Amino acid sequence: MKPSSEPRSARHVHPGHSHSHHAHALTSLNRAFIWGIVLNAAFVAVEFAVGLWYGSMGLLSDAGHNLSDVASLLLAMLAFRLAQAHATPRYTYGYKKSTVLISLLNSVILMIAVGVIVAESVNRMLHPEPVAGGAIAWTAGIGVAVNGFTAWLFLRDKDRDLNVRGAYLHMAADALVSIGVLVSGVVISFTGWTVVDPIVALAVAGVIVASVWSLMRDSLRLSLDGVPAGIDISDLGRSMTGVAGVRTVHHIHVWALSTTENALTAHVVLDDAGSMEASKHALKHLLREKGIAHATLEFEFPGESCEDLSD
Repeated sequence: MKPSSEPRSARHVHPGHSHSHHAHALTSLNRAFIWGIVLNAAFVAVEFAVGLWYGSMGLLSDAGHNLSDVASLLLAMLAFRLAQAHATPRYTYGYKKSTVLISLLNSVILMIAVGVIVAESVNRMLHPEPVAGGAIAWTAGIGVAVNGFTAWLFLRDKDRDLNVRGAYLHMAADALVSIGVLVSGVVISFTGWTVVDPIVALAVAGVIVASVWSLMRDSLRLSLDGVPAGIDISDLGRSMTGVAGVRTVHHIHVWALSTTENALTAHVVLDDAGSMEASKHALKHLLREKGIAHATLEFEFPGESCEDLSD
């Protein structure tokens, strides 16, 4: 390709993928979501029944909170299924972005759940009610086991995907709540101090907010096509410029296609047309190492004026 006949070339880079590993990961995560949904739905039913039997508003409200977690797990699993949908002429990247939007929705649900816990705790402090400490402790003990096991299912992959991280935080937060309820139930059984229940709940709410804040921040940034965490545009530009045959790089844009895939567009000024093929492969390898799976590179040559004035 000669600069005079075709001065510019847009190349779409498709790095190689390990499809078998990807399929195995998806199968493993789907299994984790199914286990989590079944176990937590069963626990909601038990907690609701015990709450009705003992007339415990605390258990009934926690059952409602856990039901929202089941809904969140269903949404996260739906996001993974949508991410596997094929591209169409109208949705050229498929439905990958749904994983980001669902991650944001799950973080909002978690924050709402915290708000409910705080409101209920304040109400209990203002209007103390008799509490069946023993029944609460036993039910909370089951909750610790169910939520702890479900959180463990997502532990390995929690740093690789925002939806998995959200599911992990949901379950870990619920395990903390259950531990708090278990402790308060035991204390109430021996001392009768019902005020312990709302105090523990408020402490747990603070821990949940601290954990969920980063999830909400990252989800919101990705939904607005912000640069994904772990990618520094300035460092990326320097690394790309360091590739043999590359003179300068400009108009770099990086955004998330999904919670696991990133995309990039950039203008690359080459020393000469003869280095295009080698530079393209080197850039492709570099971007893959930087966590960018899809790249569209527009090549330019010294002396050309860039027509893209958008940034």
